Amino acid sequence: MTIQTDAAAQAPIRVLVVDDEPLAREKIRVMAAADPEIRVVGECSNGAEAIESIQTIRPDLLLLDVQMPEVGGFAVLEALKEEWLPPVIFITAYDHYAVRAFEVHALDYLLKPFDRERFQAAIERAKRQIRRDDGSQLDARILRLLEQISEQPRYSERLVVKNGGRVFFLNTDEIDWIEAEGNYVNIHAGKRAYLLRETISGLESQLDPKGFVRIHRSAIVRLDCVKELQPWSHGEYHVILQDGTRLTLSRSYREKLQAALGNSL
Repeated sequence: MTIQTDAAAQAPIRVLVVDDEPLAREKIRVMAAADPEIRVVGECSNGAEAIESIQTIRPDLLLLDVQMPEVGGFAVLEALKEEWLPPVIFITAYDHYAVRAFEVHALDYLLKPFDRERFQAAIERAKRQIRRDDGSQLDARILRLLEQISEQPRYSERLVVKNGGRVFFLNTDEIDWIEAEGNYVNIHAGKRAYLLRETISGLESQLDPKGFVRIHRSAIVRLDCVKELQPWSHGEYHVILQDGTRLTLSRSYREKLQAALGNSL
């Protein structure tokens, strides 16, 4: 006679994976396949898909990438907070998100690049919490996270940058200006430039508006680096930085710069 253990007798924990990187989803799927107590029941490549899938599938556990174009991970949770929220393990490439999540006792987070051991540790922690709680405590943790994000906005003082296989921190006061390149941004700091996987709108929300201002749909400048404004045409200006870089202030962003400078143009 075969005697089943309690773990084996329980139904697998149903997991929904949300990440806009196909390789990241594949990595999670392969790691999850080694654990008989969990089962990946769906994958989403963006936040809009995630919202629909969460409502339809109602997974036991959500593995959610924080940084995604257009609709990010926190926006997904915000959209569902009045309905139903599954327990969440956050996936992020930037550790300031992870710190923010743990301050409100989120289940766990995976900081990219993570290995099998770290993945399994997060899953084991999630399994213990899910099987111990009735769900209400887990919902409350996520709601507290959303409340903290909306009520106490925090601005990054440094960014995590990957360059040439190295990971290092870049202080925001070292940044001169930032330009958009699709779903990436190019951060100019002195004579160096760093490519970061983040939209310019996403990065703008992380930077203190007292020190940084968006002057164009594809450019943000640090105010301390602005040397001169030169009238150009049709209400637009050239923004001259201390190092001689010449950028364009578009009409649609003029009011933002006026408010930051405290005077009219």
